[in-house]
Amino acid sequence: MTRVLIAAFDGLQPSQIRPDLAPNLAEFAAGGVTFARNHPVFPTVTRINVASLVTGRHPGRHGLAGNTVVMRDYDPNNILEAMEPQLALVAKQTGDVLLVPTLADILHDHGHEFVAVGVGTSGNAYVQNPRAETIGGATIHPDFCLPRHLHEEIVERFGPWPDKETPNVSQMEHGARVLTEYVLAERNPAVALIWFSEPDSSNHQAGVGSTLSNRALAAADWQFGRIIEWLKRNGNLDETDVIVVSDHGYATIERVVDIEAELRTVGFPPGGQPGGVLAAPNGGAVLFYAHESDPSTVERLAAWLSTQPWCGALLAAERVGPVPGTLPAHVANIDGLRSPDLTMSFAWDSAPNAAGFPGHTASAGGSVGVGTHGGMSQHELRNTLIARGPNWRTSTVVDTPTGNVDIAPTILHLLGLPGGGDMDGRVLHEALNAGGEPSDVEPGTVTHTAELGDYRQQVTVTTVVDAVYLDGGNRVRG
Repeated sequence: MTRVLIAAFDGLQPSQIRPDLAPNLAEFAAGGVTFARNHPVFPTVTRINVASLVTGRHPGRHGLAGNTVVMRDYDPNNILEAMEPQLALVAKQTGDVLLVPTLADILHDHGHEFVAVGVGTSGNAYVQNPRAETIGGATIHPDFCLPRHLHEEIVERFGPWPDKETPNVSQMEHGARVLTEYVLAERNPAVALIWFSEPDSSNHQAGVGSTLSNRALAAADWQFGRIIEWLKRNGNLDETDVIVVSDHGYATIERVVDIEAELRTVGFPPGGQPGGVLAAPNGGAVLFYAHESDPSTVERLAAWLSTQPWCGALLAAERVGPVPGTLPAHVANIDGLRSPDLTMSFAWDSAPNAAGFPGHTASAGGSVGVGTHGGMSQHELRNTLIARGPNWRTSTVVDTPTGNVDIAPTILHLLGLPGGGDMDGRVLHEALNAGGEPSDVEPGTVTHTAELGDYRQQVTVTTVVDAVYLDGGNRVRG
C-alpha cells in the first residue's frame, strides 16, 4: 500500500524555492510536480488552512473561521485565540472544534492511522487530528500530544523538547527525529505529517527574504533533506508519495491599524452591548461580529469601513442579509454556521519589499516592514504545493488552479479510500500518472464587484470542475 508523507513549511512562498535558499526542496521539485497556481483558503492564516488541508473543506463548512475568532456556540461575547487548551474546551462544550470529518477520522474508519508531528502553534497541531484521543492516530507537539499520555512517552524516549527560538532550528531538528525514528520507523501510518514552523516565524520577525528568513528556510530545508535521505536509506522512498505544502503566502506590512481603538473612537460599543461589535484581528484580515448579528449594526459598520483608506474587500454573511457595498461571504467560501457577520481584507498593492518580494498591505498587528498574512492579496493567496512519488508525474509544472482543499481528497484517492466525494476540493488527476493531461482541465474565472459611494471592490474566483479558488480581492482605486 502506498504511504503518504506531508511536509508542511509554514509561510513558504513558491518563489523562495531556489537552489541558493532551499537546495533540497529545489531538487525535490525538479523531479516531481510543481503546482504553479496553488491557493490557500481565506483568511490566509495558518490554523484554518490546516483545517482545510485535513478536511478538504473551506472555512464556511469546517467551522474554524480564523486564528482569532468568536464561536457563538461556545462564547458569543468574547474573542477566542484558537490555541490548545482553549480548543479542547470548545470541543468539550460544543461537541467539536471542526464540524466535518478529518483525514484522521476517515482513515480510522478504514483501519488506518494519521500521525502528525507539529512544530508550530498548539492550535495548528490540535486541529490536525482533534479527535485523536478517541479515534486513534496521534498528534505530537512540543507542548502536548493527542492522545495525552503519548507526551510523556515521547519526552522519556527522545528527551525534553528544546525551547523555541528564532530561527526555530532545534525544535525542527527534534521533530524530524521523532518523525523518522518513531512515526515512520515504528508506526508506519498510512498518512504522516511533519509541520515546520519556519520560515513563518522569521518572516514575522524580520520580513520575507531577510537574512533571518533565509537562515530559517535553510534550516527547515536541511531537515527536509534528512527526512528524504532517511526514506531512501530505509527503502521507503519508492512507495511513499511525498507532498510538500505551505499554508499561505506573504505580504509586507506598510501600515498597522489598531482596529479595536478605531471602532471605539467612532462610537461602536464592545460586542456584548446593543449596537456593539467584536473585532477579531487576523493579520491582513479582520473578522467582525455584531451584537446578536444585528443587520443595522453590520450595515453601519460596513458603511464606515468603506470610507477608510486601509479597507480592501468587504464580505457579509448570509444571516445579516444584503449589506450595501459588500459582497456575499459565500463568494470567498467563508459563509457558514460559525462565520463572522462581516469580514474585511485590508487594502494591498504589489510593491516589492527591501528583498524584492512583492506585496504590501495594512495589518491589524505586527510592525511596519515585517511580514504578515491573512488578507486577499494575490501574494498571500499563492502558496506552495509540490508532489513527488510513485503515483505522480515527473518533472512537471501544472498551471491549473489548485488549492489546500484538494489535498485531502487527493490523498484518499491515492490510498484507494472513499470519503472525498462531498469535499470542497477535488482530486488532482491532471498531476497523477494515471490521470488526464493538465490541458484537459478548463478553469473558469469570475470577478464580483460591489460599490457604495466612492468605495468599489472586486473579488475574483476561479472554478475548476466543482472546486472554487479565491484569486484575490481588493478595493479598486480611481
